[in-house]
Amino acid sequence: MFNKFFSHFFQDIAIDLGTANSLVYVKGRGIVVLEPSVVALNKKTGQILAIGEEAQKMVGRTPSHIVATRPLVEGVVSDFEVTEQMLRYFINKVKKRKFPFGLRPRVIIGIPCGVTEVEKRAVQDAAKNAGAREVFLIEEPMAAAIGARLPIQEAGGNFIVDIGGGTAEIAIISLGGIVVSKTLRIAGDRLNRDIVRWSQEENKLLIGERTAELVKITIGSAWPLNEKKTFPLRGRNLVTGLPEEILVSDTDIRKALEKSVKQIIRAIKDTIEETPPELLADVMTRGIYLTGGGSLLRGLDKLISEETKIPTKIIEDPLTTVARGAGMVLEKLDELREVLVETKEIEPPK
Repeated sequence: MFNKFFSHFFQDIAIDLGTANSLVYVKGRGIVVLEPSVVALNKKTGQILAIGEEAQKMVGRTPSHIVATRPLVEGVVSDFEVTEQMLRYFINKVKKRKFPFGLRPRVIIGIPCGVTEVEKRAVQDAAKNAGAREVFLIEEPMAAAIGARLPIQEAGGNFIVDIGGGTAEIAIISLGGIVVSKTLRIAGDRLNRDIVRWSQEENKLLIGERTAELVKITIGSAWPLNEKKTFPLRGRNLVTGLPEEILVSDTDIRKALEKSVKQIIRAIKDTIEETPPELLADVMTRGIYLTGGGSLLRGLDKLISEETKIPTKIIEDPLTTVARGAGMVLEKLDELREVLVETKEIEPPK
């Protein structure tokens, strides 16, 4: 009875707190927020001007005293106070109404594999300060596998590759636990920077990361395309200092991304080498599952399949898989509690 009364005002939520984008799942309602993990800050006053979509519009367009920044770097909290403000914004955005007795929601948050106890504590503290009553953590590959409805609780190997904005998470999951995992600090943001660097080195053209991301989405690929694609790249010529436009092809961008893509594939191969033979036999049958925004790079699944000799498929709606998985745990918290990350108390220095 009490739980029904409580949920009328404030429902438990799951958050995929990503380097590039954050998604919020509300129990009983599904995903209700998908916004960039960006905060616009006035450095003179310390005041936060905008969060999410509104802050994203300011990137690269602000005066010197206003900074549009991401409070998470490579999947972990880099600015505690700004992360707390961003979480408070998301929590307040989804609550139904102000609750008179001060009761607050339980929150599940996705984190990268292998983060330190200090990094885990930073996420928990930020969420509690932002208004959470209780905070649970789940590793992103586990949440992604649950969101993809893979049989993670069976005695069989499930191979998941989650390529987000800041990190690529690679994991083998069996019997509700992660058997082998790797976290690579190479993902969507690195690919954007690769295009910026290539443009400067090859064409002496300075472009911003938002332009680079648009190029990547429009014509980027990891595998040769059936039909040639081109894109008008606009920026500032580093020699003349004047604006310039050049035409780049999918072959050019594939060359720009080649090194980072190879590093991701190398990490996948290293994970395969460390996988127990019985689980590897399962993986060869079931295949490799790709999720996260980075998995949408054209032909990446083909390249991974060609390099590993294992069938590779992209999970449906890969941008929301982690949030959906965390939400499914939220809906069945007692049944799936074992997949959550345990946190240890950090002893203060003596």
